[in-house]
Amino acid sequence: MPLKKQIILVIILLYGCLNAIANNAIYHTAVMRPDEIKSLRIRYANLIDIRSNRVKPERPFLVLRDGVVDNSDPGNQLEISFDEMSHGVHQYTYTIKHLNSDWRESNLISSDYIQGFTTQDITTYEHSLNTSINYTHYSFVFPNDEMMLSTSGNYAIQIYEDGDMDKTIAYACFSVVEPKVAISAKTISQTDIEYNGRYQQLDIDIQVKQRDNGSTTSITDNYWIVVRQNGRLDNQVVRPKPTYVEPMRLRYIHQKELIFEGGNEYRRFDSYSTYFAGEHIERIARDHSDYHVLLNTDALHGQGAIYSGSIVSDKCGTPYINEPDADGQIVINAERVLYDIDTEAEYMYIHWTLKSEKPMENGHVYVAGDLFENVYGSRNRMFYDPDEKCYFLTALMKQGGYDYQYHVLGAMETQATLLKTEGSHWETENEYTIYVYYRPFGSRYDQLVGLQTLRSSY
Repeated sequence: MPLKKQIILVIILLYGCLNAIANNAIYHTAVMRPDEIKSLRIRYANLIDIRSNRVKPERPFLVLRDGVVDNSDPGNQLEISFDEMSHGVHQYTYTIKHLNSDWRESNLISSDYIQGFTTQDITTYEHSLNTSINYTHYSFVFPNDEMMLSTSGNYAIQIYEDGDMDKTIAYACFSVVEPKVAISAKTISQTDIEYNGRYQQLDIDIQVKQRDNGSTTSITDNYWIVVRQNGRLDNQVVRPKPTYVEPMRLRYIHQKELIFEGGNEYRRFDSYSTYFAGEHIERIARDHSDYHVLLNTDALHGQGAIYSGSIVSDKCGTPYINEPDADGQIVINAERVLYDIDTEAEYMYIHWTLKSEKPMENGHVYVAGDLFENVYGSRNRMFYDPDEKCYFLTALMKQGGYDYQYHVLGAMETQATLLKTEGSHWETENEYTIYVYYRPFGSRYDQLVGLQTLRSSY
């Protein structure tokens, strides 16, 4: 074969391999340019649930009804918003990808799950008003007149600049459920590891509402579950084996795979004011035009507390205290707003300090929660100062109330632990989300046929 043809063949094969790698990516809500884009939020467009008159949670999902998710129900729409850190005007566009249960791209083409246009420009934006740091707030509602969904499953909205998908600035991920199963679940403290100790275990019962016509496969071949705790990705449980299998029922009873660290209630601070120190704030300082929020120094609540001389209770850390939290979620909030919090709230440098007599062995400490999209990276990894005997982190955040925890992730681990920093208790209230997926033989994608959120309580 001539050399020129060999080179062309190699280029084609390399391009195919790169495409395969890209299509195998695991999607999650993330900002790709964290210095330029901040405060990415996915929430219900109608924040108030008219049935309960309460604010809806910040981890929303959509419901497929009669084969479509359209804009006819304001309670079944999302608002996606973010801030670009300047007063410049950018051309942003979004498209949507259908994902399987593992949050990798499915084999569907856009016409299989989208009704309407496949891309839309973001045309709603407002410049910040009288803020020390300029930013422009962009937002859009989905689904809308131009783009609706017709298939259940997981989705990633890809937001990019100048019509170029290679200039992606963020991904916003969510789920669409078409309820076809009944889910009942509860948390128990009598786990297969210990009794009333550090862990919580889920018992789950899945009842299929109708049998597959002509199906000769076991129910376990077509149905499976995924469980998340407080929106975390690192400790989610994927496809645990059911304890009991019946023709139209899956039961997960005392299943070791469904044991989670109970952890502890989230710590929190409220930076609603630029004048007064809110909850868990030591003081607010002004450096030229920038605001700096110095949080109260945090103490270790877990096994690491023993190094600081704190009283610990057995292996669970400091004694459990029941304090209400939002399970890691956030809310943008600011005082003295004339028109719109989204454009009048200030950006402030938040300074975290965690006291520790010595650094954690074989791992890094991260500030974790929805404020960092529940992932671990350079943005939220703390550094240790041996002279001060403290961990430190500074990050630019919009005014509001924030839940957070300190997680430790080992150098060779994929799942973080709270045992050393926060402690772990069976009494802790946690939010668990159960996803039920269905894929009959011959199907090209994973359907989401059940979704339920529950909170542990004892």
